[in-house]
Amino acid sequence: MYDKLTQNDIRKMQEEIEHRKLVVRKEALEAVKEARAHGDLSENFEYHAAKREKNKNEGRIRYLERMIRTAEVISDESAEDEVGLNNTVEVFFEEDATTERYKIVTTVRASSIDGLISNESPIGKALLGHRVGDRVFVKVNENYGYYVIIRAIENTDDGTDKIRSF
Repeated sequence: MYDKLTQNDIRKMQEEIEHRKLVVRKEALEAVKEARAHGDLSENFEYHAAKREKNKNEGRIRYLERMIRTAEVISDESAEDEVGLNNTVEVFFEEDATTERYKIVTTVRASSIDGLISNESPIGKALLGHRVGDRVFVKVNENYGYYVIIRAIENTDDGTDKIRSF
């Protein structure tokens, strides 16, 4: 896998693993026991649903542990006046004269719906290391790219966004 993760990402994953092992696992086992007590397992939908949820939880634990084990740890530090990980950036899109705000995060925290963009996405890569006022070319592919201007940079790592769940 070798995902690039920050120490903060790893800490959040470890917290999720601990929660899943201590709380979710216990609840899932109890649900399986209760459903098993209802009789014939071959026609017991509740039993099969409880087993599926238990297995989903165990799979998520294994996935997170593997990600931590194979992660490449990267620094989230940057100069105060340049775009880095965990910074919220306000950018002006020249092409359509609109302004957007994005927080630059690692791939496991990325969620475009929530305004969290990956440091490995075209715009994330392009913005890293630049300063307010810089005109930056975002190369999407060999045939298309566009220019943005960085209007503002804020350090916004409050730690409230979650690791994306699969």
